[in-house]
Amino acid sequence: MQLSDLDYELPSELIAQEPLAKRDASRLLLLDAQADEVEDHLFAELPSLLPPSLLIFNDTRVFPARLLGNKATGGKVELLLLRKCHERADRWLAMGRSSKGLREGMELDLCGGRLKAQVVRVLEHGELEVELQAEGEVDELIERAGEIPLPPYIRRAASESDRARYQTVFAKRPGAVAAPTAGLHFTEASLSALEEAGHRTAYVTLHVGPGTFRPVQANSLDDHEMHEEAYEVPEATVTAIGRARAEGRPVVAVGTTVVRTLESSIDADGTPVAGVGTTRLFIRPPHRFEVVDHLLTNFHLPRSTLLALVMAFAGGDLTRRAYREAADRRYRFYSYGDAMLIRRGTR
Repeated sequence: MQLSDLDYELPSELIAQEPLAKRDASRLLLLDAQADEVEDHLFAELPSLLPPSLLIFNDTRVFPARLLGNKATGGKVELLLLRKCHERADRWLAMGRSSKGLREGMELDLCGGRLKAQVVRVLEHGELEVELQAEGEVDELIERAGEIPLPPYIRRAASESDRARYQTVFAKRPGAVAAPTAGLHFTEASLSALEEAGHRTAYVTLHVGPGTFRPVQANSLDDHEMHEEAYEVPEATVTAIGRARAEGRPVVAVGTTVVRTLESSIDADGTPVAGVGTTRLFIRPPHRFEVVDHLLTNFHLPRSTLLALVMAFAGGDLTRRAYREAADRRYRFYSYGDAMLIRRGTR
């Protein structure tokens, strides 16, 4: 597959800059891969658009990973925390940005001077290892003073309301720097509606990293190096999948992060295995999906690995047609945008 296969045109005004007043008021584009049809629906109709299924969600929580401050020389600096370094609790892997770059040994004043950072190592791909210091607990200060790291296509500063809205209602495990956006549409009421309609739910965790926004650069997708993300599949979820298979219930992934988690966790027989791990799985055509039957997702950026995953799931021609029709019908795109349900034949 070539990079040009992931191109499409989108008017910039269709990129959602704000969430809707109500999470579950989104539109939903249904792709029926078997019938080769595209239909308009509302997200609230989701329970009736699927047979009784097992829906699997990503319960990662976005933490306020964006830290603003200054270098000792006064120049502005921005850090995006990625994850803690395993060997030292006060050391983090981060991405840094400043006008003249960052060097080893530099000291930074962050969050109005309440947090100090020293650049320990400069790594590849703009990454740094930094040591953080504060008078109190570093983690507590980050939670209070850090900013939610909104995606780069949202052209405004993060607001206090984004702390709640750029977060799923079932988020509980901190570690992501980007939200699993398919889950943003759900409310407690919509989760209850699923249960009342005979659906069941389960959870996995995949801490979404900044690589989710990184466009593919290689002309051939086979040459693209995928970013690494940490995941966990609970034993209860593996049990729920086994029960769903026995009962003939489809497995519905709520978001591409759930697809990558489940497809990364399988054994030689294609059965998901409980446990923790990391994945660099790049799902693109042709990929054989071992676990997931249907997919609920948002609309993704051109030239992105996420769009390649959707094309692998729904087929390239149907995906491109659906994206054209979504743009023509003025759907809202990307993180705060509308949803898409890809329904395939069950195994």
